[in-house]
Amino acid sequence: MSTAVVSVPCCLCAASSGQGRRRWKLPPPRAALVEAKPIPVPSLRGGGGGGDDGSSGVPVLRVRELSSASALRDRADDMQAEATAMTRAADASVYTPELLVTKYGSRPIKVVRRAFEILAGLGSFAINLWLDQVKGQIDQNQRLRAIQLRKTFTRLGPTFVKIGQGLSTRPDLCPPLYLDELSVLQDALPTFPDAEAFACIEKELGYSLDSVYSSISSSPIAAASLGQVYKAQLKYSGQIVAVKVQRPGIEEAIGLDFYLIRGLGFLINKYVDFISSDVVALVDEFARRVYQELNYVQEGKNARRFKKLYADKEDVLVPDIFWDYTSGKVLTMEWVEGVKLNEQEAIERQGLNLLELVNTGIQCSLRQLLEYGYFHADPHPGNLLATPDGKLAFLDFGMMSETPEQARSAIIGHVVHMVNRDYEAMARDYYALDFLSPDVDVTPIVPALRGFFDNALSSTVSELNFKTIVDGLGAVLYEYPFNVPAYYALILRSLTVLEGLALYADPNFKVLAASYPYFAKRLLTDPNPYLRDALIELLFKDGRFRWNRLENLLVQGKQDRDFNAKDALQPVLKLLLGPDGEDLRALVIKEAVCITEAIILGSVVESYNLIPGFLRTFIPDVNAPGPLVMNTAERESMLELRAQVLRIWELLRSSESFDPSIFLPILQVLQEPEARVLGGRVVGGITQRLAARLLQQVLREPPAVSSPSF
Repeated sequence: MSTAVVSVPCCLCAASSGQGRRRWKLPPPRAALVEAKPIPVPSLRGGGGGGDDGSSGVPVLRVRELSSASALRDRADDMQAEATAMTRAADASVYTPELLVTKYGSRPIKVVRRAFEILAGLGSFAINLWLDQVKGQIDQNQRLRAIQLRKTFTRLGPTFVKIGQGLSTRPDLCPPLYLDELSVLQDALPTFPDAEAFACIEKELGYSLDSVYSSISSSPIAAASLGQVYKAQLKYSGQIVAVKVQRPGIEEAIGLDFYLIRGLGFLINKYVDFISSDVVALVDEFARRVYQELNYVQEGKNARRFKKLYADKEDVLVPDIFWDYTSGKVLTMEWVEGVKLNEQEAIERQGLNLLELVNTGIQCSLRQLLEYGYFHADPHPGNLLATPDGKLAFLDFGMMSETPEQARSAIIGHVVHMVNRDYEAMARDYYALDFLSPDVDVTPIVPALRGFFDNALSSTVSELNFKTIVDGLGAVLYEYPFNVPAYYALILRSLTVLEGLALYADPNFKVLAASYPYFAKRLLTDPNPYLRDALIELLFKDGRFRWNRLENLLVQGKQDRDFNAKDALQPVLKLLLGPDGEDLRALVIKEAVCITEAIILGSVVESYNLIPGFLRTFIPDVNAPGPLVMNTAERESMLELRAQVLRIWELLRSSESFDPSIFLPILQVLQEPEARVLGGRVVGGITQRLAARLLQQVLREPPAVSSPSF
C-alpha cells in the first residue's frame, strides 16, 4: 500500500500543528442520507450513482484483480467515477463580475459593513505600527505586531488569509518574526465544527461515513483557507486517504471581498496614474482562480493533468484522486507523509538537503512554465512537502494557470537577450509576451532597459537574484504603457515563492543560476524557430563564432537530467542547410576553415613539441619559418581554439545519452546537394588559407646570414 498524499490550499503536512491531536476512531452510527446497499465481493463498480438499481451517489465496494482485462475495467470504472463526480459538482459556481454586481449591488448595508470591518482591522494594525515607529519601539514590539497582523488576516477571512500565505514565503519583504507568524496561516487556521464537515461529506457523496470509511480522524488534521482535512481509511481497500471538506459559507465570504476589491480596482485604474496595468482585469483573473478552487472536482481534474505531465520524474510526487468519494465540496486524495519545505531542521533530520529539494521544485516549475505551459500557481510551503524518501510532493491543485505558447519561447529568448545585453531585442520581446500592443513604439524603452541592466549586470547574470530583476523591470514597467498579463503575475508569484523558500537555507541562493541548465538544454535541443534564432544570436557575434558560449551551454545543459546529446545543435544544423540559411552558411564556412586549420596545424605543432629534443634535428622545425609561418600569439590562439573544440567534443562524448548515431542525421544531410556545395566551399577555403601561407613564405625575405667569427 503506497504512502499517500492530499492536497489542501495551505495545509497538509503530517507534521502540522494539529497532528498531535490526531485520534482514530470508528465514527458513531449515523443515519445514511441514502440507504447503504451492500454488494457481494468481488464486484464491478456500481460507482457513486451508477448502480444497477439506478441509485445515485452510492460508492460500491470493488476488488482489483491483476489481469489485463481487470486493468482495462478499472480504467473504465475510473472514467465512469470521474463522470459521476462531475455530475455531483454540476451546480458549482463560476465567477463572473456580473454575478457579483447583481448579488451585492442591491445590498449596500452588507457591503458597507464589510468594508468597515476591513478598514478597521488593517487600520488598527497600521496605526499601532506608526505609533511604534514614533516611539522608537519597532524592534521591541515586532513580535506583537506580527501576531496582530496574523490574527487580523485570520479574522478578516479566506481572502486575507491567502494574502498572508503569500507574504509568509517572502523573507526579502517581511522580517523573520513576521515570517514565523504568517507561516501559521498555512496549516493552523481556525476549524469549523466536525459535525458540519461530516454532514457535508454524507450529503455530497450520498452515503453514510461508516459505509465509506473504516476509520476517520475525529478532528481535522489541518485547516486551510477554503476547507479542512481529515485522515481516513477507505473501507473497500484499506487505502489511507485525506478527505478535504469545504468551509460552509465560503463562497459568500470571498464573493463579497472580491466585490469590494474589484471596486477598489476601478478607482485605481481611474485615479492612480503610476499603475499602468489593468487592476480590475488582474482582480477578475485572480477571482476566477479562487472560484475554481471552490470546485473540488475541477481540482481533482487539475491534479490528474498535472500528474500526467510532470510526475514522470523520479523525484516528483503527485497524489492520485479517488473519484468515487469526490464532489464539488469533498475531495478524496492519496495521503502523503512529509515535511513542509520551510521546515529546514526537520528536513535535515531526515537526511535530506533543502536546497536539492528546492532545485527540484525549480526544475519542475520551469518545465511547467516553459514546456507544457500548465503550472501550479500556488506553490507555498504548505503545498510542497519533502517525503522521507527525498521526493518533492506537490499538493493542492485548486489554483492552476497556463502560459501561452508564444510566451514560453519569448521568455527563454528574453533571457538570451539579457545575457547578450541586446536591449533592442529585449524591448521587442514585450510584443511576444503580450506586455505591449503592436502599435507601441519600443524605441524609448531601450535606454531604460540599458540603464538598469548595465548597472545590474556588472556581475554575471547568474549572480542576480530574481527579486532584483523583478524590481528593476518593475521600475521600467511603471514608466511606460505596459500591461502585465495575469499569467505573468502568477509566474512571478510562483518563482518568487521558490526563491523565498531557498533563501531560508541559503541567503545567497540565485534562482537564475539554478535555472541555467534548463535554459541551456532548451536552447541546444529545441527546434522552435524563436529559440533557434535565439541560439544563433547567442553563438554568433560580429561575424565570429563564440566557442566559449557553446562550451558553457554544453557544460550547463549536461547538468539537466533531460539533456540529450543526440538532439544538441540539431536545430542549428537544419537551419544551416535549409533554404533560409545562406547568411549563416557564410559564417559557418569561415569558422569551419579556422577550425580545420587549427586542428591540422595545431596538431602538427603539438606533436612536434612532444618529440624529444635530440630527434628534432632530423625533422623540419615547424616553429621556424616555413609553411606554418605563425608568430607566437597566432600559434597560441590556434592551439587554444583546437583545445576548446576538443573540450566541446569531449562534453558531447561524455554525455550519458551519447551514441554514435548522433552523427547519422549529419551524414544524411551531407548527401544533400546543398551540403556537398557547403563542403566544397569549406575545402576551398582551407586550400586558400594554406596556399596563402605558402605564398607568404615564398615572398618572405630570407634572413640575413652573419659572417662567421673566428
